[in-house]
Amino acid sequence: MEVPVYSLTGEVVKHIEISDRVFAVPFNQAVVHQALVRQQANARQGTASTKTRSEVSGSSRKLFRQKHTGMARAGNRKSPLRRGGGITFGPKPRSYRQAMPKKMRRLALKCVLSAKARDEELVILEQLKLEEPRTKEMAGILAALGVDSSALIVTSEPEENGIKSARNLAGMKTLPASILNVVDILSYKVLLMTEAAVRKAEQLWGGSNASI
Repeated sequence: MEVPVYSLTGEVVKHIEISDRVFAVPFNQAVVHQALVRQQANARQGTASTKTRSEVSGSSRKLFRQKHTGMARAGNRKSPLRRGGGITFGPKPRSYRQAMPKKMRRLALKCVLSAKARDEELVILEQLKLEEPRTKEMAGILAALGVDSSALIVTSEPEENGIKSARNLAGMKTLPASILNVVDILSYKVLLMTEAAVRKAEQLWGGSNASI
């Protein structure tokens, strides 16, 4: 697949070939959905905890006699029916982690990258080198590229000046190519990658011995 490469001023400087094994994969909705759910589930802490009636502090003495009081029969103050009592079937600390084969995780990532390329939401920059962190300069670059919505900016290696320049812009996030993931790609309208980041993605996920 041949795509244009843009300069920081928004001009097309050349065209490059990108790997069909990464950027032209048919969309597999089931695999992408499973990868999305897995990643969101694995991000959960699972630390929510409530006390049952056996764990609530208080007396276990019956509140009043069973009969002849004119009131409903009652047990102790730790009953789930009473304020301050235990919680019935409440949450306990647990792990929400889900497993997924490496090949399926890799396929899901290539599916969403390919979807961005097909929908013309993939923009490739020649390079993203900033002399100093300046939000105004980053905003100018995005405007020149026609990015007027949310965007995920991907570089081959972490770019400190780029990260600092984009972090105060609404709807922008920067990532190195090595930690690209399904949730982030789907969360942003435009995928903005440097040419080096594209080559890094092809190296990581395009070969037969690719990793994730």
